Amino acid sequence: MLFTWSTAPKLSTQNRSTQLTNAELVVLCQQRSHPEGMLFAELLRRYQGHVDKLLYRLAPDWSDRPDLAQEVWIRVYRNLRRLQEPSRFKGWLGRITTNLFYDELRRRRSASLVSLDAPRILENGSIDWDLPSPAPGPVDSLITEEFYQHFRQAIRELPEVFRTAIILREVKGLSYEEIAVSTGVTLGTVKSRIARARQRLQSQLSAYLG
Repeated sequence: MLFTWSTAPKLSTQNRSTQLTNAELVVLCQQRSHPEGMLFAELLRRYQGHVDKLLYRLAPDWSDRPDLAQEVWIRVYRNLRRLQEPSRFKGWLGRITTNLFYDELRRRRSASLVSLDAPRILENGSIDWDLPSPAPGPVDSLITEEFYQHFRQAIRELPEVFRTAIILREVKGLSYEEIAVSTGVTLGTVKSRIARARQRLQSQLSAYLG
């Protein structure tokens, strides 16, 4: 039976949201196009510490973590109805938080790139206005692209749970602990999935690499 206010215990307006289980609270927040204010405030009260702790682990030196936390809850407010399994809200919230962090990290890294119009100060004190090209030659580019075609195909052929774990680790650079939080599994499971994914990739690419 779907949980609604009509099936909830007859409590005062002030107290009834606090008496709900976490899953019941999420279900009720999903019943409108946007969560009702009192319900969403209770959801935030229960899980704000989880968001703050995760952001602290990801960015202990960032002074604007409260702003990031606010953006997390804005995304939750806008997208809560898309969550298919209310009982897995905490893991879903963790993924929103880590995704926001890495979006912001990429933005900051892009903003700190050297301008092509900026001169370089050489060791002898002279100024060089030309940036050396780091691009590989045509042959190197061809070999690299051929390898990555094989690599991308090998990634696609991995079972989904292995593929997700190895991408979060090797592509996005998450720690094992962050991957465990993001995917909602134990640390041991994360390590096992990544190890097995690496074994499969090495096996599939060994002939090409040889």
